[in-house]
Amino acid sequence: MVHFEASPERSADRAGLAPVTYLPGASPTDQADAAADEAADEREHAEKMLLQRLRGRSLSVVEAEKLLRSTDIDEEAVQEILERFAELHYLDEEKLADQIMHSHHERKGLGRSGVAAEMRQRGLDAELIAEKLEEMPDDEAERATELALKRVQQLDRFDDATIDRRLTGFLMRKGYASSVVRDAVKAALASRRGSGRTSTVRFR
Repeated sequence: MVHFEASPERSADRAGLAPVTYLPGASPTDQADAAADEAADEREHAEKMLLQRLRGRSLSVVEAEKLLRSTDIDEEAVQEILERFAELHYLDEEKLADQIMHSHHERKGLGRSGVAAEMRQRGLDAELIAEKLEEMPDDEAERATELALKRVQQLDRFDDATIDRRLTGFLMRKGYASSVVRDAVKAALASRRGSGRTSTVRFR
């Protein structure tokens, strides 16, 4: 007697089980590989975007993290990229703090609080900010006075009260302490009187 074995499909039908189906032309392995390739492409795109931004200017970790989160990569990839870029010194917050000190204190003439405000805005760590402020030279009075003396030359047409108000606002916006500002403004007004350049015309 000849015996025939039932096919797997018929055996599954007898057992009441539905046959397993896949997407046309794709196995589970193919789909997993496609998903992995897509994730790799998204990560590569995110890294290139971050590198391009870093070519323009230095970024803090907070700024870099915000940029990466705007892409389609997952949280694990975000943290891995941040760690890798930090290891390669592409992200260097101490270097960024030094750059801010140079550009805002030495070039723009901002005081301590102005420099600290810029560092906080860029997302730098509070301990690093405090450390860098300690490194700043104790020349706030000299810098504020120098700025006031330059600025007062542009205010010849104003009376002393107006100049006092404008110089005070100017120096306060740059982050100098109120006591430093008062002394600088006094020095600027004294230099103006000494030069004989005074005006009684009042402007608001």
